[in-house]
Amino acid sequence: MVKSDTRSFRSRVLAREPLLGSFINLGSALAAEIAGHAGFDWLLLDHEHGPGGEETLLHQLWACGAAGVPACVRVAWNDPVRLKRALDLGPAAVMIPMVNSAAEAQAAVRAVRFPPRGNRGIAKISRSTGFGAHFDKLYYGDDDACALIVQIETPEAVADVAAIAAVDGVDALFVGPVDLTANLGCLGNQDHPDFVAARQAVAAAARRHGKAAGILQLDASRTTLHRDEGFSLITIGADAGVLFHGLRSIVAEAGPLMREERRP
Repeated sequence: MVKSDTRSFRSRVLAREPLLGSFINLGSALAAEIAGHAGFDWLLLDHEHGPGGEETLLHQLWACGAAGVPACVRVAWNDPVRLKRALDLGPAAVMIPMVNSAAEAQAAVRAVRFPPRGNRGIAKISRSTGFGAHFDKLYYGDDDACALIVQIETPEAVADVAAIAAVDGVDALFVGPVDLTANLGCLGNQDHPDFVAARQAVAAAARRHGKAAGILQLDASRTTLHRDEGFSLITIGADAGVLFHGLRSIVAEAGPLMREERRP
């Protein structure tokens, strides 16, 4: 089941099929399962900023499987050790933050592929191989089944985006708007000309090289804008933000009513 879901998601990414996702950054398996049942096409399990280690991730992947939604794991860094441990748990995709050059993208590709194509350590008995049941199929035929998504979050990455997109084995370029606007000197201003030009350069480079382009957005009303720019992987919001703003709206509405003086 893990294998078929993994293959399907990567092929949909490379086909630039519009795929709506959301961030799961509370480290909660239940939050992942709820989001999966809400109808998203994929979920991003955030292990860059979110809490938890591999045990947390394992439970989140089980939850995504129960909800029938592909899961992408964002690791903390472009680190082959962290990638190996995430990959052995069998996600549909991995996302790597702060990839700033083609050389760093190539290092990421090597970390997610087995020898001789890469340097990923081999564990025949892992969740990604069906605990050994599918190892030969994975190693000899499906080594590239897991999608690799790299994040573009700095001016340096934007300057080298064409070369990053050209790297064989990179499947998608994903704009991190918070870090990228901060690094461009316009934190949070997604309409700043420098950020608009940067994200459009990412989408154009991805399209030229047959890759997908993705972006995080907090405002669902901007979906059409990003689709028109060429983004097909769009994530809207995160579990923590949805919970916080939903609860705060309840307090804003009901709090004053609770404080009204009532007749005895």
